[in-house]
Amino acid sequence: MRSVTYSMNVSLDGYIVGPDGDFDWTAPDEEVFRFVTDEMRKVGFHLLGRRLYETMLYWETADQDPSLDDSMREWAAIWKPLPKVVFSTTLSAVQGNARLASGGLAEEIERLRAEPGEGDIAIGGATLAAEAAALGLIDEYRPRVCPVLVGGGIPFFPQRERRVDLELVETRTFGSRVVYLRYRVAR
Repeated sequence: MRSVTYSMNVSLDGYIVGPDGDFDWTAPDEEVFRFVTDEMRKVGFHLLGRRLYETMLYWETADQDPSLDDSMREWAAIWKPLPKVVFSTTLSAVQGNARLASGGLAEEIERLRAEPGEGDIAIGGATLAAEAAALGLIDEYRPRVCPVLVGGGIPFFPQRERRVDLELVETRTFGSRVVYLRYRVAR
């Protein structure tokens, strides 16, 4: 069965975006970028909320940008064909290898888990991840903790009223002082 994973950069104080909407502090160095690219190779489907979908639209045509370096071209080559499901109440159409969700989050995940093939179901965006967490659908949390305190903004971890026990599966510290933590939900 496909695992549902939530993996994003996060500040040490727990935010994916600062209070001013800024996330320039999340820009990865080459080592972290290679790691994220390798992680994305293991994804079979990517679920996105509207804001993250719109942010990632650049990568649908990035391969046409002559200023891209080889590692960014490699990322674009992985991202562009990756099947994506976009959850939005305001969009009427999406581009590339994406489709608008036709059902609720639980129904979409159940449908994707039932499809044959390999690869995790990655969730992108804090709002969508919060909904998945509230429904008990996330199997692994994979934050990449950046060495910065931003003081507020959009939290990585959803605020919820129930306890979730986790098992540490993997850690890695990068030269840039970013720390990767991989936790599996203890069931």
